[in-house]
Amino acid sequence: MAEPLISILTVQFNQIELTLQFLDSISKIDYENYEVIVVDNASAVDDTDRLQAAMPEATVIRSEINLGFAGGNNLGLPHCKGEAVLFINNDVEVEPDFLSHLVQYWKHCPNLGMMSPRIQYYDPQGVVQYAGATDLSRFTLRNRSLGFGELDSGQYSDVRPTSFIHGAAMLVPSQVIKDVGTMEEAFFLYYEEYDWCARIKAAGFPIYYCGPALVYHKESMSVGKDSPLKSYYMTRNRIWFAQRNLKGLELLITLVFLYTVALPKKLLTTLFQRRLDLFRATWRGASFKPSRYENRNRSSKVI
Repeated sequence: MAEPLISILTVQFNQIELTLQFLDSISKIDYENYEVIVVDNASAVDDTDRLQAAMPEATVIRSEINLGFAGGNNLGLPHCKGEAVLFINNDVEVEPDFLSHLVQYWKHCPNLGMMSPRIQYYDPQGVVQYAGATDLSRFTLRNRSLGFGELDSGQYSDVRPTSFIHGAAMLVPSQVIKDVGTMEEAFFLYYEEYDWCARIKAAGFPIYYCGPALVYHKESMSVGKDSPLKSYYMTRNRIWFAQRNLKGLELLITLVFLYTVALPKKLLTTLFQRRLDLFRATWRGASFKPSRYENRNRSSKVI
């Protein structure tokens, strides 16, 4: 019986060298029945010819505007023919057998909603970034990646249900996408995969962590660890996630915490650091109104 076709979908923005390294890594996997879709999210330099030359069989799409993480992935989805889509960051490198493991355990869970592999940091080597996750705190809207910062000695090589996937690499059956819908594009960056995960769980599909599948993540190379971009979207989307997914007293308590504890703490920290750029970005994020960001127009071409 033929293995199911898997669509490997990645989005790149001004990171051609990272994306070429990613494609080289993917070309060495032992799973044979896959296709690759690369979305260039309006990079300053059009390097789609280099992407196509690196992997001639790939579908390369260039957007004329930056659609963000969710929008870029959603732009690529109509080109995905697989029974499942592997959403994977372009700053990831993979073990050759990672996709074989994901597909193997997907077969054992036919009602699967989403599945993420074990993720190590690319540097420092051998350090766990993600081995499953706890649920989000209903007060802080933060959670914890299991194994985070630990040396990986194989202690997280199991397969089990988990509360949340990791956006750097997530396998989602195509039927689940049809049933639940795609990621909300207005998030643009951060929390969109949490929101999607919450919707998929609410629809009755289980979320799994697959420890035998291993990838390596070059964390924060795209936006920087303390960039204004990250501060703005993390603040903005944390609040909006609460508004979309919590109700009644639970929502009220969370918003009170965010506006009276979390936000003042963040603003004071940026002032002590003398980072007025981060202060302004955080303040703007806290002033977010969702209606401003909906109904994007798209323009793209397939190479």
